[in-house]
Amino acid sequence: MSLTGNWSYPTAIKFGAGRIKELPAACAQAGIKRPLLVTDKGLAALPVTQATLDILETAGLGRAMFSEVDPNPNEINLAAGVAAYKAGGHDGVIAFGGGSGLDLGKMVAFMAGQTRPVWDYEDIGDWWTRADSDAIAPIIAVPTTAGTGSEVGRASVITNSVTHVKKIIFHPKVLPAVVICDPELTVGMPKFITAGTGLDAFAHCVEAFSSPHYHPMSQGIALEGMRLVIDYLPRAYEDGTDIEARAQMMSAAAMGATAFQKGLGAIHAMSHPIGAYFNTHHGTTNAVCMPAVLDLNADVIAERFDRAAGYLGIVGGFAGFRSFVQDFNDSLGIPRSLSALGVTAEAIPDLVAGALTDPSCGGNPVPLTEENLTGLFNAAL
Repeated sequence: MSLTGNWSYPTAIKFGAGRIKELPAACAQAGIKRPLLVTDKGLAALPVTQATLDILETAGLGRAMFSEVDPNPNEINLAAGVAAYKAGGHDGVIAFGGGSGLDLGKMVAFMAGQTRPVWDYEDIGDWWTRADSDAIAPIIAVPTTAGTGSEVGRASVITNSVTHVKKIIFHPKVLPAVVICDPELTVGMPKFITAGTGLDAFAHCVEAFSSPHYHPMSQGIALEGMRLVIDYLPRAYEDGTDIEARAQMMSAAAMGATAFQKGLGAIHAMSHPIGAYFNTHHGTTNAVCMPAVLDLNADVIAERFDRAAGYLGIVGGFAGFRSFVQDFNDSLGIPRSLSALGVTAEAIPDLVAGALTDPSCGGNPVPLTEENLTGLFNAAL
């Protein structure tokens, strides 16, 4: 089976090895003539990024790049990116990289034409309607990791540098117009990034599958996404050049982000404030939090995981799945505790307060209270 395809769900996706060469055609499709490539600091100087800029330059699209993007991007990065976008007279953004580059790139395209502060567009009620939709620049997304799935998302996570709280900024037109998913771009990822990003995709699928909200399409996508991660993440981890494994993980990442339209839960409600306070890797943090969250939700989700376990090749229903998750983490070098990531007991009250205001709270099968969130943080510590 050829792992190449053109998909239109949830947006136009050009999937397959070597398809980064189609970036100029994607720009034409999106109506972009003067793109700004937005990526993170670590990726900016790597050959994969320079080769992509070469493709743009050869096609007469320039080689403009903005890379002042932190691992947990904030409004300071955003303001600098918008300034670079305006100064260069750009008419669209190529969001390039992992979650930080993708999220910040989408926000540069979103905010370049807005007049209100970015926090006014937080994912609360209908706040997104405050934005001038016609002023949102076209976006092309090119993931270089397989985890966040931000390339197929309608929102970005931006950290408030003053309050150290992560905010989700949402607008339907933040969904990229064209996505290029080229698994060859992920071949250079080191093992710990392969593991952390892959487990981020897994967490998206697990939480979407656990969510109490009704969305059968997302439920099916989440189940198959879990299977792909279980089958192919160990292969990608052991051999970074395994292009089939890299491709399947890139599919799983997009599937996870599509599935969590059904909702996320306590894993992300915990991970967001931890990342904001301690600057931890998001996917790795999700993985550390997952066992405790599965325990909290056990009574509500056990039956659905009893059914899913057989399809996933796991013996023992939900109990077998819970045991598998810890073994899976261990096999991928994931720490067993938040304290190993630098999280301290003294910070738990602030982390609980942050989790209680996180939109992910509402998608947890068990309603999240201060008491049970405190218990979750202590259990994971």
